[in-house]
Amino acid sequence: MKTKKKEKKFDAVKMMRDIRDQISAETQDMDFEELKKYIHSQIKKSKSKSMLS
Repeated sequence: MKTKKKEKKFDAVKMMRDIRDQISAETQDMDFEELKKYIHSQIKKSKSKSMLS
């Protein structure tokens, strides 16, 4: 019995890996203080986007 492979419309694992790779590339040369500022700015952006929705 063969199983049919479904075509995914949305691949959450691939999206998560892409996001992780992007963040790693953006933060690879940052020291601890720069990383803290980056994280706080990303949280602030995220909160402002959620308020608009």
